[in-house]
Amino acid sequence: MLIDRVLTAIILIPLVIIALFFAPLSLFSYLIIVVCGLAAWEWTNFLAMTKPVNKIIFTFSVVMLLSLVYLIPNTELIKYTLFKYIICLSIIWWLFAFLMVIGYPNSAKYWSNSLLIKLLFAFFTLVPFFVGMIELRSINYTFNAYTGAVWLLYVFVLVWATDTGAYFVGRALGKRKLAAKVSPGKTIEGFLGGVGSAILISISVYLTGYFQLSFITFILSSLLAILVSVLGDLTESMFKREAGIKDSGNLIPGHGGILDRIDSLTAAVPMFAALSLYLF
Repeated sequence: MLIDRVLTAIILIPLVIIALFFAPLSLFSYLIIVVCGLAAWEWTNFLAMTKPVNKIIFTFSVVMLLSLVYLIPNTELIKYTLFKYIICLSIIWWLFAFLMVIGYPNSAKYWSNSLLIKLLFAFFTLVPFFVGMIELRSINYTFNAYTGAVWLLYVFVLVWATDTGAYFVGRALGKRKLAAKVSPGKTIEGFLGGVGSAILISISVYLTGYFQLSFITFILSSLLAILVSVLGDLTESMFKREAGIKDSGNLIPGHGGILDRIDSLTAAVPMFAALSLYLF
C-alpha cells in the first residue's frame, strides 16, 4: 500500500506541477475537461451502465457540457455570475452528501435505485470541480500567470497532507472507526492526524504573506476545504460500496481510477474557491 502511494506520487506530482505552471490557461482548461471526461467514464460504474454505447453517451455529454460552460459566448459578467452560482451550489451538495454518508446504508434507499438522482450527483460533483479549477487558476492571470497556479497547488497540498497524515497516523494509532459502514479502513485518529497536519501547513503558508486574504478568511476557507476533502473521499467510497466495486476504474494500473485520485479534490477545490473568492 505504501509503495503504491509513493509510486503514484512520483508519477503524478510532476505531471500536476507541469500542468499547473506551464500549461496556458486555455490548454489547462481543456486538460481538466479531459480529466473530468475520464472521471465521467468511471462514474458510469455507479450508474450501473454496462453497455459501451451508454458509457460513451454519458461521457460525451459531460465533456460537451463542460466545454459549453467554458466556452459560453457571453459577457464576462454573465460567466462570472454563472460560475459563482455553480460553485456556491456545490456547498449545498456536499452538505447533502454529508447526510448521506452518516446515514449510510439507510440513506441509500432514497437514491440507489434512481438514475436521475445519481446523474445529479455526477453533475454536482464534476461541474463545480471543473469550474473551481478554472476560477482558481484564472486568479490574476492577466498580470501574473502563476498566481492561480500557486492557489491551486496550495489546495492540492492541503488535500495531499490530509490524506498522507491520515494514512500514517491511522496506521500507527488508529483504533476507532470513522465511518465503518462506508470505509472500514479509516479511523478517527487518522482523520484527526490528517486534519492536524493540513492545518499546520495552512498556518505556515499564511505566515509567508503570499495570500492577500484576512487570517479568518484564509484559515476558515482552508479548514473547510480540508474537512470536505475527507467527505469527498468518503462519498466516493459510499458510491463504490453501493455499486459493489473496489475501485472506480483501472485507468491507472495498480492504483485504481481517476476518481480514486481526485475524489477529495472534487470537494476541496470548489469549497475553497466558493469561500475564499465569493462568500468570505
